Amino acid sequence: MGEAVWALGAMSGTSLDGVDAAMVLTDGETIEAFGETGYRAYSEAERATLRAALGRWPDEPGVAEAARVTVAAHAELLSTFPQARLVGFHGQTLAHDPDHGRTHQAGDGAALAGKLGRTVVWDFRSEDVARGGQGAPLAPFFHFACAKWFGATAPVAFLNLGGVGNLTWIDPSKPAPEVEGACLAFDTGPANAPINDLMQARQGVSQDEGGRLAAEGRVYEATISAFLGHPFFSRRPPKSLDRNDFHDLLPAVSALSDADAAATLTAAAAAGVAEGARHFPRPPERLLVTGGGRRNATLMQMIADRVGLPVMPVEAAGLDGDMLEAQAFAYLAVRVLRGLPISAPGTTGVQEPVCGGRISQP
Repeated sequence: MGEAVWALGAMSGTSLDGVDAAMVLTDGETIEAFGETGYRAYSEAERATLRAALGRWPDEPGVAEAARVTVAAHAELLSTFPQARLVGFHGQTLAHDPDHGRTHQAGDGAALAGKLGRTVVWDFRSEDVARGGQGAPLAPFFHFACAKWFGATAPVAFLNLGGVGNLTWIDPSKPAPEVEGACLAFDTGPANAPINDLMQARQGVSQDEGGRLAAEGRVYEATISAFLGHPFFSRRPPKSLDRNDFHDLLPAVSALSDADAAATLTAAAAAGVAEGARHFPRPPERLLVTGGGRRNATLMQMIADRVGLPVMPVEAAGLDGDMLEAQAFAYLAVRVLRGLPISAPGTTGVQEPVCGGRISQP
């Protein structure tokens, strides 16, 4: 066991809403305490810059501007946490193509270290991808620590509903997250991203607040069946997705009314989760939901109907569903600093446990 330190984690997700920041007191193994949190929304102009760079790789047009926006926004928020000993900086994912050995998170951790005057751990995914892993999801080791923190004794699953959905199945009886059988994690399919894109295009708003529009609509099951025919669903986990892997989903609902399109896209997200749940080694006692999607009552109900498990927000276990990913990168930063693995065969499909990440001193 190392010494527990206050680490500050930051996350800017594929939904491009803003930057989350959260403090965790940890030695990189157990969670001692959760600290204060913060949020900084992106302005419309910043969001437009980031959106224009989605799908692009380093040195392509617009990427340098997106990286500058990312670092400036993070520096502004993270500088308000003077007590943090180190920072875990995820950056902004612009493109993710693990099958060809590459992933791209915009934002220079060294530049951020200079602005903050503190040690920054960053570029968490590249090493895993370079060694044949999917580079995602990376929150599972933190989910394992959370399950230990709230005293889980039977298997439990975490579902993150961000732009993309991902599941982590955990056996808390195992001694460490990298041990075989401790964690199984994988992406489930698109979650909020297509719903948000639809709402932006059709109604000029960023999301289907509470799932109200979807609740009024009818689900077109033929569209769901076609969606589930995508080769992604037949692949065994671990497996991961890019935000744009299901780019044909929006065109598939283009002829539907706003409510029917929202209902069908919401059902597609739920169906992806249900397909994923079939890969669990054994049923978890409950499915704890984190990310913005947990506020979509229609989506939560559709998931519960399709998976046949108790489905509840992570707040039911005493956790903060808005900050779990930011907290994860605080926890992972301490692991990287200590040389502990942050991914394993069961979480990313990498051949052996990997300690990724780069460390930049101010």
